[in-house]
Amino acid sequence: MNEVLQDELKKILNGRFSQSESTRANYARGEDTYDPVLSEAVVFPETNEEVSKILKLCNEHKIPVVPYGTGTSLEGNVVGIENGITISLEKMNKVLSVNAEDFDCRVQACVTKEQLNEYLREDGVFFPIDPGANAAIGGMASTSASGTMAVKYGTMKTVISGLTVVLPNGDIINTGGRTKKNFRRL
Repeated sequence: MNEVLQDELKKILNGRFSQSESTRANYARGEDTYDPVLSEAVVFPETNEEVSKILKLCNEHKIPVVPYGTGTSLEGNVVGIENGITISLEKMNKVLSVNAEDFDCRVQACVTKEQLNEYLREDGVFFPIDPGANAAIGGMASTSASGTMAVKYGTMKTVISGLTVVLPNGDIINTGGRTKKNFRRL
């Protein structure tokens, strides 16, 4: 990774950038059986806009990226990448809004199922997807997670009505929406 890219990332992230070996080792794999691979750096964005800026820079410098949520993946999708960076989404862990009467909510990518259910408990509703681990909603969406209650409630693709997505080129798009009539399958 060249110094220009490092400087730009540090400027965007205001100290949420690490090249220490121990940090890179912590984000080198999930719960899978694959050998860990250390990325050149780990970055910790807090907003979609920061993720967008990071991806635009990495595209410009031809640097591969790996997103990392809670690391509970069994599929190997969070294994690091040599000559690339890992984008840890752990700071994007806020429940943004809850509409219990409409059975929907908005959350950031690294909100976990347990965190969301704890938040929803007072409203008498719950998030039904249970893949076994305390996975992040973003990772569960990316793998269409299911679990013990999938027969009754469906998988992630049936409970998500919309996503805000940062594309690999850095563009931010919104899919779907709250209106059930406009519901589009992902």
